[in-house]
This record gives sequence, C-alpha cells and structure tokens, in this order.
Amino acid sequence: MEPLHIITPVKDSLDLTVQTIKSILGSETNFPFKYTVYNDFSTQENTARLSSLSKELGFELVNLQEITSTPSPNYRLTLRLAQKKALEEGASLLIVESDVVVRADTVQKLYDGSKEKPDCAIAASVTVDGNGEINYPYLFAKKIRKDVVPVRNHCSFCCSILTNRFLKEYDFNRLDPSKNWYDVSISQTALKMGYRNYLFLSLPVWHRPHASRPWKQLKYSSPLKYYWYKIVKGLDKI
Repeated sequence: MEPLHIITPVKDSLDLTVQTIKSILGSETNFPFKYTVYNDFSTQENTARLSSLSKELGFELVNLQEITSTPSPNYRLTLRLAQKKALEEGASLLIVESDVVVRADTVQKLYDGSKEKPDCAIAASVTVDGNGEINYPYLFAKKIRKDVVPVRNHCSFCCSILTNRFLKEYDFNRLDPSKNWYDVSISQTALKMGYRNYLFLSLPVWHRPHASRPWKQLKYSSPLKYYWYKIVKGLDKI
C-alpha cells in the first residue's frame, strides 16, 4: 500500500500546535505514514519544546534555521523538502496546518478518498469551527449538500493531500519564490494540468483561522491595518 508523508509547518503558537501534533499521531490508519514538523524560525524556547516533544511523541523535526537564513515564512522551502521526501518513497503528501485538529479517522478516509479518484491532485477536508459550522477558508461550501465535490475555487492546505501522481508531474522547484503561500497557485496549476481538486465535506476538521500567525486576524478586526502589513511590508503574498 502506498505510504503517506504528513507535514505540519510551525512557527510558535506551540500550545495550539501540540493539539495538532497529537491529533495526527492519534490517527487510526491501515497504512504507514511518516510525520514531520517543519519549524520555521520559532523562538529558541519553542524550538527547544518542539525538540523535546519530537523525542517524547515520535515525530521528525526539521529546524529550517539549520538549513536557510531566509526569514519566515519559508513555505516554498518546506514544500520542496517535503515533496522530495515523498517522491523518494513513492508517497502522497498530506499537509495539516498548525491551527487544525483532525479526527481519528480523517487521515484514513481522506487517503482513501484521494485513491478512489484517479484524476485527483488535491483532496481537502472542509474546515469547521468549534460548533461544527463551516468556516474560513471554505465559506463558499456552506450551501453544498454533497459529501464530496470537485472545486474550481482553490483548495486550502489546512488539511489536504497532494497525490503522488500529481507530485510526480509538478516540480515545486518551479514555485514562484516571490510568494509566501502556494495553495492558490498549486490548486490552479493542478486544474490547468487536467487534474481535479476535491473538497470532502464529509470529513470536517476543526480550524482556528490564522491562529498560527495572529497578525492575520487583522483582516477581520482592522482591515486597513491588515492591508498596510500586506502591501507596505510585503507580507502574505499569494
């Protein structure tokens, strides 16, 4: 059975991240998976906590500050490293962001769903809040009453599998280095290549939007300040 590589990019917000990590390691699967946390320049204190947790809980930790001097966010580097590892072992790649908590059966069912659709590039779980209501970034799906739908909107990488067949065809070294985030561009590229991206509304995951990067909450509380950060400081480029 094809293996799965699971990654979580992390920058601080360790209390929430620990919930993410434990939920993934508690997944019930009938196939092997490897789990790697990519630490993107967290504080020294949080880096030390992650190192201790990796030994205690049994996940691989990659400290990006040992690889690059480029300030966070280093999502392009993370994706390139993760793709290389996945392809070396013939695996698909599951990205679970550090503000997401998965259920015990999420990984298995999302994996199975991606395998059932030969044209699938990205298989994504819908995100919900603490009350089980669909939330950002899938607000457009609130009125959909199907379990699984192909989407023309981009699939967020909150909890998404990038299939091995897609990884083989699209080299992440081609990703635009001027951007910070790549869910939009990778989703659009997959469609242009003839693949489909699927949203699994039957597999909700708990999402605390932007919990890992609190300044992005300004998008809702102070939009002018958010766009000042985005435009003047050049942050959050998608």
